[in-house]
Amino acid sequence: MDGNRTVSLGEKIYYLVVSVVLAVVTGVMAQASFYLGPVPYTMQNVGIILSGLLLPPKYALFSQFLYILLIVVGMPVASGFRGGLHVLFGPTGGYIAGFPMASFLMSMLSRFYLKRRGIRLSSIGFRDAVFLLLLSAVAVLPVYILGFAVFTWYALYNVNLFKWASNIASIVGVSGDRILVLFIATVAIFVPQDIFMDHVIAILVAKTLARYFESRGIVFG
Repeated sequence: MDGNRTVSLGEKIYYLVVSVVLAVVTGVMAQASFYLGPVPYTMQNVGIILSGLLLPPKYALFSQFLYILLIVVGMPVASGFRGGLHVLFGPTGGYIAGFPMASFLMSMLSRFYLKRRGIRLSSIGFRDAVFLLLLSAVAVLPVYILGFAVFTWYALYNVNLFKWASNIASIVGVSGDRILVLFIATVAIFVPQDIFMDHVIAILVAKTLARYFESRGIVFG
């Protein structure tokens, strides 16, 4: 889709439908999780990055806001089939709060890159995929920053949460510095899986979907 022209009603409807689908996908991927403690490993970043790659910025933002709204109304779409306001106001709520901005940034960054390269999402090569992967690492910074900030606020006043973080950090030989311990437990241990599994999957799936939709007259990037 060309971001410099007027979007037709049909395209707007299409974007809204895809936004809803990707909000649901984010919820489904949340259940692909396992817990080391209060902060779970999930595959939600697949939904975040897919939203950014397949949707214009405002729709990417809307998709992840819709995901949060589903949680607010009690739909069991957070990890562990949880829903309700308590999820958002708990120790891990900061991560979820960062989803809309991360998706928005991925959409902005990826579209800027593809436009500069003069290519479409469907035709990206290996070098382009690597660059999009680097951009995805920048795009998800709001998730890590808010996740770390909120969990730290809780953990500094909760002995059990901080004890869990200390146990995780001790695996890599870190102890003492409270902020560093919490950073390792809430950010560093998740980055490899997020970037090198979730984001890679999202980029490959996005390219495949872009090719499929282009064959039906819908163009991405």
